[in-house]
Amino acid sequence: MSVLELRPRAACRYDLLSLGEVMLRLDPGPGRVATARSFAVSEGGGEYNVARGAKRCFGLRSGIVTALADNAVGRLIEDLMYQGGVEQVHVDWRPYDGVGRNVRNGLNFTERGFGVRAPAGCSDRGHTAASQMRPSDVDWERIFGEDGVRWFHTGGIFCALSADTAALAAEAMAAARRHGTIVSYDINFRPSLWRASSATPSDVNRALIEHVDVLLGNEEDFSAGLGYAVEGIDPHMLELDRTAYENLLAGVMADNPQLAVAAATLRQARTATVNDWSAVCRTRESFFAGAQMNGLEILDRIGGGDSFVSGLAYGLLSGLDVGVALDYGIAHGALAMTTPGDTSMATLDDVERLVAGASARVIR
Repeated sequence: MSVLELRPRAACRYDLLSLGEVMLRLDPGPGRVATARSFAVSEGGGEYNVARGAKRCFGLRSGIVTALADNAVGRLIEDLMYQGGVEQVHVDWRPYDGVGRNVRNGLNFTERGFGVRAPAGCSDRGHTAASQMRPSDVDWERIFGEDGVRWFHTGGIFCALSADTAALAAEAMAAARRHGTIVSYDINFRPSLWRASSATPSDVNRALIEHVDVLLGNEEDFSAGLGYAVEGIDPHMLELDRTAYENLLAGVMADNPQLAVAAATLRQARTATVNDWSAVCRTRESFFAGAQMNGLEILDRIGGGDSFVSGLAYGLLSGLDVGVALDYGIAHGALAMTTPGDTSMATLDDVERLVAGASARVIR
């Protein structure tokens, strides 16, 4: 029996819709940003990655609501989104002033890390088009009412960009709930985004999750992003005490009676390229501890959490038991971290083989 009251698929144009910023990622490969002479480019963004994984891996009808500056970089991001298959449900194309003083597109320079050298990011995203989105910019009644959406997703990255983006997210969540759409929110706490803000992250996030059905995060998200004490949880040894996570998620659920599901990813980074990886989740009735992947070899960890979300959402939208849906999320997140870029290159067959316990022997 599903823990969520889902809208019928036939009544909706979209299975999953995300609201968030889409940036251009510049990747120096195995090297460093400061010494690079060339970069590979791809698109990415916490909320967008969920929609793209839902489409490319799981075949869901997914879409994005975002904004871009109308210049060559914006059109490159648009072209990458076309390749990703995510429908551009609403894109605000903001006039470009020729320099970027007023509006621009976000850039994300990202190092993968290796061994003892941790992954590192250098964002260049001030005054972006997405950060200037505000309430009433989007016709949510058309999207949720006329078109129909089964699952709406946004998160703490987009909502940290400005007070207006947080207000727009709240407006979207309220409209989604009016029309029976499931709302998910990934806390995704990023210290760099909150550093210049006068708002307190936990205040913003706590107000937003009042509209949420499915809440997602990790240890830092629940502590720094929501203000919960994470007693008994060592962020360097997360796999040792799932009981502490059970207590944490039970407390979150108790404080937020509208939540149907709260989930947390667990990661111990032994090195940049070897992590222990798992996840847990809580419903109103039960606690679920997912598959534990110790010694997982990592090529590029960025986007692993987003791929976990799209795998979990796919499982729940498909009517799978919560514990099985959790393992789909864990498997998809693990596979996404074996390829470069923010977004998943996994297939549904890859995920199902991993969930079933298949090895990494060659497939001929």
